[in-house]
Amino acid sequence: MKQPAVYLMASQKNGTLYLGVTSDLIKRVWQHKNHFVAGFSDRYDVDSLVWFEQHGTMLAAITREKAIKKWNRAWKIKLIEEMNPEWSDLWPAITGELLDSRLRGNDDTKERA
Repeated sequence: MKQPAVYLMASQKNGTLYLGVTSDLIKRVWQHKNHFVAGFSDRYDVDSLVWFEQHGTMLAAITREKAIKKWNRAWKIKLIEEMNPEWSDLWPAITGELLDSRLRGNDDTKERA
């Protein structure tokens, strides 16, 4: 299902950041991860989804993206770390891969006996 979203991609923890807006977060992140479009994120290997925020309308998402673009780097890092302190790639969470893995019994986060 398509839903407007603002998102931040990173090359690594505290690395290069890319801020974007999209109507289809899964499709857009897939494009970044597969270097589908030549440009900034491809050139700097920015392919880890570290933060996103969904919005009810595209206008709201664009307005939020424009506001965040004006922020300094420290504020963007704080935004990421409030949601994702480890800077984990959120791709599995938005695609259901993490859930699928757990359902198959392949959850590496489970305690081992």
